[in-house]
This record gives sequence, structure tokens and C-alpha cells, in this order.
Amino acid sequence: MTLALSEVRDRVVGSDPGLSRLWSAASATFAMASGLAVEYGFALVTGADAMGTLIAMLLGAVVAMMGAMALGSGSAWAKTRTAALFPVAFGVGMVAGALVGDNTDLMLAVFVAVMFAAVYVRRFGVDYFFYGFMGWMGYFFAAFLHTTLAMLPGLLVTVIVATAWVLLLSITVLRVNSAKTLARVVRAFDARARAVARATADLLSCTDSRRIDRLRRRLHARLAGVTEAALMVEGWSAEPGALPADASPSRLRRKLIDAQHALDQLVTSAEALVGTDKARAAAWVADRLARRDDERAVQLARALPDEHFAVAVTEFVAVASGSDDTTDDVLDEFEPSISLAFGALPGSPAVAKDVPARGGHWNPLARLDMTTRQAIQVAVAGALAIIAGEALSPARYYWAVIAAFVMFAGTATRTETFVKGFNRVAGTMLGLVASVLFAELTAGSTAGVLAVIIGSMFLGFYLLRVSYLYMIFFVTVMVGQLYSVLHEFSTDLLLLRLEETAVGAVIGFLVALVVTPLSTKDTVRSARDAVLTALAELLDAAAERRDLDAVSRVLDTRLWQLALVARPLTRPVLGGTMSPQTRHRLALYASLGMHARALRRPDPQLAPACRSLADAVRQLIASPVGAVQPAAEGPLAAADAALFAPGVPASRPLIHLRHVLRELSGIPLGGGAVAGATRPHAVLSVLDGDGRMVAATTADAHGRYHITGLPPGSLTVVATAYPPTAHRIRLRTSQVARLDVTLGCACRRDPSTTQPSTA
Repeated sequence: MTLALSEVRDRVVGSDPGLSRLWSAASATFAMASGLAVEYGFALVTGADAMGTLIAMLLGAVVAMMGAMALGSGSAWAKTRTAALFPVAFGVGMVAGALVGDNTDLMLAVFVAVMFAAVYVRRFGVDYFFYGFMGWMGYFFAAFLHTTLAMLPGLLVTVIVATAWVLLLSITVLRVNSAKTLARVVRAFDARARAVARATADLLSCTDSRRIDRLRRRLHARLAGVTEAALMVEGWSAEPGALPADASPSRLRRKLIDAQHALDQLVTSAEALVGTDKARAAAWVADRLARRDDERAVQLARALPDEHFAVAVTEFVAVASGSDDTTDDVLDEFEPSISLAFGALPGSPAVAKDVPARGGHWNPLARLDMTTRQAIQVAVAGALAIIAGEALSPARYYWAVIAAFVMFAGTATRTETFVKGFNRVAGTMLGLVASVLFAELTAGSTAGVLAVIIGSMFLGFYLLRVSYLYMIFFVTVMVGQLYSVLHEFSTDLLLLRLEETAVGAVIGFLVALVVTPLSTKDTVRSARDAVLTALAELLDAAAERRDLDAVSRVLDTRLWQLALVARPLTRPVLGGTMSPQTRHRLALYASLGMHARALRRPDPQLAPACRSLADAVRQLIASPVGAVQPAAEGPLAAADAALFAPGVPASRPLIHLRHVLRELSGIPLGGGAVAGATRPHAVLSVLDGDGRMVAATTADAHGRYHITGLPPGSLTVVATAYPPTAHRIRLRTSQVARLDVTLGCACRRDPSTTQPSTA
């Protein structure tokens, strides 16, 4: 039976990354539902009364939920060692709760101390995140149920049964096979790559100008999803037994980087084709690629007049089919750029752990490490939630305490804390409405109640990664069903839960805002510096002609972390606070990864340019975000001289990086400029008098372009579309020339803008 279920699991997950999330949700739901059933059966065997049965089932559900996450990966022995301390953690909390349960004031004071300790112990490793939560839950159960010391052995036996059950599940039907998981994640990478092809086909097929920008944003979101899947592969490649003994994780990394580079080319060339007469033919090719009809896609691509799109399709198919032989020079040494947390990519606390809190010059608490600061925040928020919650209801104030406590789990910055609190209140409010409806539907039906509870478990886990709001919505529905079973369900009780939750959320946010606050902007700034540091290291490696795969993947990791901590800025809750300038700068940082992937071991003559660009990056790290750093002008000028020196081969990736770094540094590009519009949309390159490329750009969705930093003299502007066109212009220093290009027709210059300008 065990092997059969494992095989079903592997087949069900397939190649769709969404199905992987489906399996995770199903596993957690099965663990909780079966834990409830096991504890119910154990209570029947031991002759427990109705209240004892309910307590046993609740303890079993908590242990199963936490155990399913804590025991998700690792060897059987490692899981056993981790699970062995589950009863210990619960026991410590229960003993403390039983000792102080008769004295309300002492019980509340110790409750605050327990909340502090539950967060503080996270510093000792990921396992202690669960131990701390279990100790907190043990205290909660014992104190609020007025547990006596004589009752503790029975409760601990209940916890041991639940622990043994979830451990058994984790090493049998729910065990994680590293090799199969890695294979599944690789298939997820391919599925997301095909999703990029699908989004590309949709963009190329679109003729509605109002939808093009939305489809373009969706396309770049799909491309970011490919990078996320590549990082998952990176993390799982380092797991013991994930790859056969004769396989190399470095070669797998190279394959994925090559595939990402091909997708980057595909997206760039597709954006240049939007609105042209070649777009429909390219859309058909992308559609074949999305449907995994690779052979037909290559055949059609070879007939396309656009060479860039055809090459991108051909290269991707070669990598996907394994027919390329570009991995012979890959080093066997492998150091993963990212470490997984519970089998998934780590959250924002891993990125923000070294960022100092605000107020460090006057507040000594702000100079503490993040774990200690959060422990203090939780203790302060818990104490205030007790006071405010008791004012609303002396019997139900713990709802406010729970809301305040969980706001500091999995969050790092004050904006994240606010978003989590907002989602908790909104999810509770919406869940209350649904609870009333489900209570009427399932009244008197035990099967109906169980179906709603199990369904709520599954949907809550499945949608958690989409939004915490969905998780709380289904938890509220599940709580409503439990109150129905206990015959305590009422609208007034649910409204009280909403009020207590709102009070706890507001207190949690105020504490995060006032007590050792961690700024989102400071965290983004730290992540941005990590991105630039990784880019400087990559440019140094390129100058020394070292293998770039490892440092390129580190850059991808830092870019993903930047996007992660900047998410509250890009998805604000109320109205939006993100300026277009901030959004544009984040897009510029994202483009660094694309250009870096295109950089293979450059010609030795380009080593000075790489070093100069690396120096410019380090100067940019030292400058305030968005401010001009004059010291960067020197390295960037040196990079220009090295890039465009006579006899030096053109490097499109380095030229693109030079343009992005100039824009990020706030230093205007020197020389002249050419601007105008293309009809249809095209990619433009500028060649100097010796035929070397000195600049390149892609026209925007409306066909507009603007190329700056051009050297004076005779230049050729090449519009890459069908048919390609070339136009000669002559620039003087600080001159802005206008050049409108209509493919297949003579170009039109605006004499009024080709005169010397001070613009």
C-alpha cells in the first residue's frame, strides 16, 4: 500500500507546478484528518468523555499540522530525532500552564513570557520554530482548560500518540523522495517554461493595444516564475540522493541557465515582433512550443524571417531535448546558491535577518538581532492584546492574543506585518459570512460537517501560497463548524471573534511600527546591495574568464530575494503607494539577471571593461538609492573607453549592462542621442563608423524609442524587423536626432530636432 500511494503521488504531481502545491495541500490535509481520526479512536479506547475526546482531537490536529511541515524532508533518522522532541515541547508548555492556571494574573504574566520564549528559541534552527509553537500551544491548552498536574500524563500520552502517527506518515505514505522530488521540480521548470511560451503566443496574437501592456506584464511574471523554479532545482540538487552518483548538479545548473537564456531571447525578440506582420507566424511557433510539439516548432521557426526569434526557439528545444553538448566544460564543484526551508524557498526573514532596525542610535533594543527583536515585539503585543481583549470579553480575549502572535510568524518588515494583519481581519470577516451559510447547510448532518471541515483544511493549505487571506477564510469556516458541533454557534460569537481578531491585528501592527521597527525600504535597500554585490562578483569572474554559472545563479537568487522583500511595495493593500519610478527601478534590477545570463566567458580584450563595470557597481552600492554618485562616473567612463576601443569585439550583454548601470546610478549618458518611433515595433541597434555596435534598445509598446550616450560622428541605425532597414545619421556632441522608421519605407527625419540641442 505504501509504495502504491507513493507511485500515485508521483503520477498525480506530473509536470505542473500547481499540482505540486496540490499534493502538498493534500498531504497536510490527510495528516490532520487522519490525526483527528486516530485521536478519536484513542479517546474511545481509553473511555474519555466528550470534552476529553474533543481535547484529544484538537491536540492531534495541531501535532499533525506542525509535524507535517516539520517532517517534510530528511532521512528517517533525522525525522525521528526531530519528532522525539514534540512531546517535550508540548510537555514544557503544559507543565507551566498547569502550575499557574489557578492564578489568573500569574497565568497571564507567564503567558507573555511563554510567547517571548516561543519566538526567541527560533534562533537555534528551523526545528525550534515548531518546538516554540508547540510549547506555546501546550501552555495555551493547559492554562485555559485549567489542567491539573494529575491530568498531564494523559494529555502527554495523547501528544505522543499523535507524534508517533505523524512520524509514521512522514516515513511511509508521505515520505519525500529527494530524487523523485528533484525530477518533479525539473518538470515544473519545464512547465513554467512552456507557460512562458504560452504567454508569448498570447502576446503575439493580440491586436488590441489596450491588452498588450497587460499581456506583456503577464509574460514577464511567467519569466520570473521560471527563475523561481530554477532556484528550487538549485536547492533540491544539493539534497543527498537527489541525483544519481554519476550525475552532476553543475551540469544540471548549466542546462537550466541555457534554457533561461533561450527564454530571455524568446521574450525579447517576441516583444519586438508585436504589431508586425510577422507576429502571427511567430505566435503559431510559440503555440507549438507551449504544446510541447518541439519538432514542429523548430520546423516552423526555420521558416520565420525573424532570425532572433528562430534562434531562441531552436536553442530552447535543443536544451529541452538534451541534444546540445554545451556542458563539457562545466566544473564538477557545486555549492548551492540557496538553501531550502521545509522543502521550499525561504521567506523574507531569511533575507532581512541582518538588516538593522530603525532607531538604533537611541534605542539599544534596535541593535539586537532580528529573532530577539521579534520576541520582544511578540511579548509587548501579547501583553497589550490581553489587556484590550479582556476589555471586550474576559472569556474570549485569547483570540486577540493569537492574532497578535501569528502576525510575527513568517514576516520580517512592518509592511509585511500590516499586510498579514489586514489579510487576517479580512479573511475572518469574509469567513464569518460563509460560516453562517455553511452552518445552515450542515445543521444536523455529521457527514456534512466533516466534509466542510476537511474541505476547509485542504483549500486553506492549497491557497496559503496565494494569499494568507484565503487560509484564514477557510480556518474561520472550519471554526464555525466546530462551534456548531459543540452547540455554541451564534452570530454574536462570530462577531466577537472578528472584533478580537481586529484588536489583536491592530495591536500587532502598532507594535511592529513602534517597537524596534524594521523598515521595508531598509530591507529592500539591503537586498538591492546584495544584488549589486553579486553582479560585481560576476563581472570580476568574467574578467578572469572563470566559470560564470555559479555566480550567475547567485545573482538570480539575490534578484529573487529583492523581488520577495519588495513585494509589499509592488502589491500595496490600500490604494497603492508605489511610485512609477520605484517600479521602473525594480524592473531595471530584474534586467540585470537577463543580461548576466547572456554573458559567457568574454573575449580577453573585454576584461578591462568588465573590471571597470565592476568598479562602477561597487560605487553604486555606496550611493543612496536613486541619487547620483559622481564617483561612479570614472569607472563608467573607463568602461566606455574599454568597450568601444578600436579592435575590441562588441559585447551586447556588456553594453546592455553599461546602459542599465548608468540609469541606476543617475548619471546621464554622455554624447548624442537619437529618438523617434518605429512602425511596426522593432529592435534597434546603433553601429559606429567601423561597424561595431555601440548601443541597442527595443521600442516600447507604442513603437517609441530613445537611445542616449551615442558617440559623435557617422552612425548607422539598424531596425531589426522584416525587412531589416539601416539608416545613416551624423551626430554632434549633445545633439538629439529624430529618426522615425517605417519598415520597408524611407525613413523620415524631423529637421527641427536634428540641430544641436542642449537637452
